[in-house]
Amino acid sequence: MATRLSDYCTESEWSKIKHFADGKETPFLVVDLEIIKQKYTELMTCFPMAKVHYALKANPGAPVIETLRDMGSNFDIASIYELNKVLDAGVSADRISYGNTIKKAAHVRYAYERGVRLFATDSKADLQNIAENAPGSKIFVRILVEGGETAEWPLSRKFGCHPDMAIDLLMQAKLQGLIPYGISFHVGSQQRDIAVWDAALSKVKYMFDWMRLEESIELKMINMGGGFPANYISEVNPINVYAEEILRYLHDDYGDDLPEIILEPGRSLVGESGVLVSEVVLISRKSRTDLKRWVYVDVGLFQGLIETLGESIKYPLYCEKMDRNTSGEGSVVLAGPTCDSTDIMYEQVSYTLPHNLAVGDRIYWLTTGAYTNSYSSVEFNGFPPLKTYFLS
Repeated sequence: MATRLSDYCTESEWSKIKHFADGKETPFLVVDLEIIKQKYTELMTCFPMAKVHYALKANPGAPVIETLRDMGSNFDIASIYELNKVLDAGVSADRISYGNTIKKAAHVRYAYERGVRLFATDSKADLQNIAENAPGSKIFVRILVEGGETAEWPLSRKFGCHPDMAIDLLMQAKLQGLIPYGISFHVGSQQRDIAVWDAALSKVKYMFDWMRLEESIELKMINMGGGFPANYISEVNPINVYAEEILRYLHDDYGDDLPEIILEPGRSLVGESGVLVSEVVLISRKSRTDLKRWVYVDVGLFQGLIETLGESIKYPLYCEKMDRNTSGEGSVVLAGPTCDSTDIMYEQVSYTLPHNLAVGDRIYWLTTGAYTNSYSSVEFNGFPPLKTYFLS
């Protein structure tokens, strides 16, 4: 599968990254902050009524936090360590939600003491921790929704609860002195099917109505999580098409009197800002008649490409020999440098690279601004964490 560079970046964007990358030792990630600004502006144009809570786990770099802080973004954190990063960047606690439903009681207390007042939950035990350690806080309950079959990185089962249990938790929250504030869901990361939002929002509408009519509790907020796609190899609709459909679903349910809407984008905000630069270490075949070359590069699952596990996220690849290719292209298996046999990015998916690809050539992994530097291991096989550079 050949990559046309123009499908993923402009000539000026590529020139900027290429000029910076030349001469630097691989592997490393280059993040263009201007693209993040463009994506944030685009998202706010499409969802002008929404509050954006950037999912910090996608790329926790300080320059990313500072860029989004200055543009008015809020932040969703999954741990007190992420909380500290955001607070250290000068973001006030009222712009932070604690969206992880799995958290220690001591960490709930730590966040509360630093001013966080908006917490997610999906279980009685976690709700009890919040009631005891963050009294009077607003809570939103995460429900289970469908969508795993059409998401390239599914997020089902581990998080969320059945809507009936969510109603019980909201009622219990009120009894325990908390504020039952809203409901959240996540349809899966890199979600291709827009209709799954419709099914999820229908569940939420039922719960809003039940709580108001049966329990006299007025819920105020819907947190629609993330799921909006970045531009990988698989074709997806642009964000404005997602927005048009989702806003239609919302207005069908609530008319013009919409509840507060929170979005938690990660991948869609920062994914296209990144280019991961790697170098070919070795090219080999497993037999004299093997049609596929094994191309080993100096970056792999443990240096930031963990989302290729199961060949789920299919990154666009580019090398300069594609532009002046006279030798044709052939099928390859792409693998990383470690001694772990799972360190294979693509074997079943049909990737092709020029026949004259050589050791020392650079391979550029496009749309790698999300979930690469944050997933990189500390020192597996002695390899250092993925270096990251931020360009403004």
